[in-house]
Amino acid sequence: MQIEVIPATADRWPDVEAVMGVRGDPSRCWCQYFRLRGKAWSAATPDTNRDALCEQVSGDRIPPGVIGYDDGEPAGWCATAPRTSYPRVQASPHWRSDGDTWVVTCFVVRTGYRRRGLAGPLLEGAVELAAKHGATAVEGCAVDLADTGRISSADLYRGPLSVFLDHGFTVVRRDAPAWVQVRRDL
Repeated sequence: MQIEVIPATADRWPDVEAVMGVRGDPSRCWCQYFRLRGKAWSAATPDTNRDALCEQVSGDRIPPGVIGYDDGEPAGWCATAPRTSYPRVQASPHWRSDGDTWVVTCFVVRTGYRRRGLAGPLLEGAVELAAKHGATAVEGCAVDLADTGRISSADLYRGPLSVFLDHGFTVVRRDAPAWVQVRRDL
């Protein structure tokens, strides 16, 4: 297994589509949940969410995340952006950050590539992307599997706490096993 993680830019859009797939939560959300609130989220459809992510990948000056390749095949995605890009994060009582903090909101690993250790390289790629664009810190809202036990892959979209801790993040606060805010200062 050889993992390569690259910022998701316009030329990588077909690979982002391959990772998001055609079924399951990623194919409906397209990493827009934290970018939309209230009526905007309620009115969103899988097609409008896909179009929004396509625009972010193709048109934004800063890529909205990174894509991971396993032996050259698109295998995973990690969404990250400045905190100000995520209205739901800014309004959430679970996230308390300041300054030029970036947030990791979502991991997607394709079926067939799970349990191969892809989340760590994806997280490290997201941190590198944030650092390159001036972030002073990166935060996440991890799931503590030691406290929650086994959960579905869909519920792991925010990432396991152990992966964050293994990559230099520290616990900032813990609201529940499924809501552990972590931070890595850059």
